[in-house]
Amino acid sequence: GDCFPCPEEGCPMMGHYADRFPAKLKRVNQKYFLNTAADPPFATWRQKVFIKLSGVKKMRGDINLVFHDTEGNTKEYEIASGVLSQDEVYTKYLDVEINPRNTKKIEFLWNKAIFTLLWARLGAETVNIIHGEDGR
Repeated sequence: GDCFPCPEEGCPMMGHYADRFPAKLKRVNQKYFLNTAADPPFATWRQKVFIKLSGVKKMRGDINLVFHDTEGNTKEYEIASGVLSQDEVYTKYLDVEINPRNTKKIEFLWNKAIFTLLWARLGAETVNIIHGEDGR
């Protein structure tokens, strides 16, 4: 997350287009990290998620986001688990396997722990997502 979102000149590229970032090529003994998906085409898009909850003050459970694309594919990601509080903003970096340009909807899921009160309700007051590739 230290290099997120990409700098003004854009995210450095590997391979054929690496020469577009000459300042980065002058460094010696750099470490490079590449996040990949488990399935072809192995691409992921770095996204930073902020979720502010509303509802009961505190409860146990977990919150997930499900990304849906225009072709019917879905991928689910855990954002937080354990004691959840409406006073906190939950932040997480995700490497999402669905291209932000093809995202149709993002679904908020909340699962309460079995021993949580039956009447207890929790929801998302706000969900903000920043895409790494274009700063939005």
